[in-house]
Amino acid sequence: MAHKKAYNLWLNEKNLDAGLKEELKNLSEEEILESFYKDIEFGTAGARGIMGPGTNRMNIYTVKKMSLGFARYIKKTAKTSNYSVAISYDNRNNSQLFAYTAARVLASEGIKTFITKNLRPTPFLSYMVRHFACDGGIMITASHNPREYNGFKVYDSHGGQLVPDDAAKLVVEVNKIKDYFNIQEYNSDKYINEVDYDLDYAYLQLVKEIQLTNLEEKPLKFVYSPLHGTGGKMIKELLEELGYNIIPVEKEMVPDGNFTHVKSSNPEEPSAYINSLALAKKENADLVLVTDPDADRLGIVVKHKDEYIPLNGNQTAALELYYILNRRKELKTLDKEGIVYSSNVTTPLIIDIANHFGVEVKEVLTGFKFIAEGIRSTDRSYIFGAEESYGSLISPFVRDKDAVQAVLLLVEMATYYNTLGLTLYDVLLKVYKEFGTYAEKTLSITYEGIAGQNQIKKIMETFRKDYLEVKGESLKVAEDYENLTIYKDGKLTKLDFERSNVLRFIYKSNNRVILRPSGTEPKLKVYLYVKDETLEKASKKLEEIEKNVLAQIKEV
Repeated sequence: MAHKKAYNLWLNEKNLDAGLKEELKNLSEEEILESFYKDIEFGTAGARGIMGPGTNRMNIYTVKKMSLGFARYIKKTAKTSNYSVAISYDNRNNSQLFAYTAARVLASEGIKTFITKNLRPTPFLSYMVRHFACDGGIMITASHNPREYNGFKVYDSHGGQLVPDDAAKLVVEVNKIKDYFNIQEYNSDKYINEVDYDLDYAYLQLVKEIQLTNLEEKPLKFVYSPLHGTGGKMIKELLEELGYNIIPVEKEMVPDGNFTHVKSSNPEEPSAYINSLALAKKENADLVLVTDPDADRLGIVVKHKDEYIPLNGNQTAALELYYILNRRKELKTLDKEGIVYSSNVTTPLIIDIANHFGVEVKEVLTGFKFIAEGIRSTDRSYIFGAEESYGSLISPFVRDKDAVQAVLLLVEMATYYNTLGLTLYDVLLKVYKEFGTYAEKTLSITYEGIAGQNQIKKIMETFRKDYLEVKGESLKVAEDYENLTIYKDGKLTKLDFERSNVLRFIYKSNNRVILRPSGTEPKLKVYLYVKDETLEKASKKLEEIEKNVLAQIKEV
């Protein structure tokens, strides 16, 4: 069998890292299959996987292969021959090792690198690409995944992640490399340039420019945690400099690849807030802010009438957009010819709010790379962009979601609305009253291993063939982004969109169910959107639809 042949090849490699060899010897038959049945793949956010030995794992050899492939891709696509790449990394175990390994492989190919001496947020890497006018970028991170994971994100010369056509060209170059063990590395100051804290100032100056209201009085208390990740130093110093009362969760401020003091590294999960919520209650704080390990996502919990209420990514994005449009209108700086970007799995409330202010929303596929591509492909001004998965971008001087910017905007919003006697939750209820109330939920159903991947495929094929019927709902539109078809009014026509493995069902009530396999994890994502008169009614209806949809998925 091919996977056993690959396993023995690694096991008998004389130059194999001793630690990885020991791990290889202790793998079970099932683990051998999972580690070697394929090469690690590029998904919606680069390559991401469990760390360990094997072709389907993150280790120095798969990193070398991806780095060499990226070097060859750069040489074929760059507009000049003075090649350069920006590199950074998060707090995860082996992140620094993988980053410097990538730099040495690029150096062996004559490619200059700018690499951060210390961990930095993903949006900062995007900024570095643009600041140094690089041909591309590499970010070593697994974002919000569990501690066993790491990843290899790749960026284009504009600072956005590679779109599918470009990623496909990169994959071709990576797949040409068959030998994992004799890839050259070159350690030279001529090619490897370390970036220290000096560049932080320039980045943060641009972050400060997003401010729409900088009040002198800042009475609110903000609890913040970076979940042991990259946001800690930068975000804390930024808020302190601007006079905000920031209360850090000290034990979670320490970079730690084992995530010692947190139950989860994902701001979408309630267990990520255990320590920060405890501190907020102790300090009587007004807002809790939690960024994921690479500081591109932000989760918040709002104190409202002595209760701490978590907001999901859709609600936070809607509040951000409403504030930006409303304040810019008041300040007479709103460009109605500008564009708001939203992924096609994000709440329709974004469209409702933008339409009210006379601003166009452009829907794109999931993955901030598509928002970055939208910015690059138009001369119209950028207003705002967001995804439901807790990510947004306020100013496009970077081309990825940026939790550093989002944190600053949220504390500004909370402070501004406080002068009006409102909490952020008050404002959310006001938005619901004005535009309609949405209850939203994102389900992540895990299907591990080869069998899991086959099951996800079967589920998608089933509902691609027989549209998802929901009890009490009448289907209005079925959009198949894989086959680029749209079913509407009993007719099947062409869907004008980018291709992706997504099914979106819109019912006559405007309630929505969306199915999408994750591009980076062994999960099927199910997005539910229900609109009703009140949040209570919408939430109750959402529960009914959730049970119905899950039952149908389980039957497949």
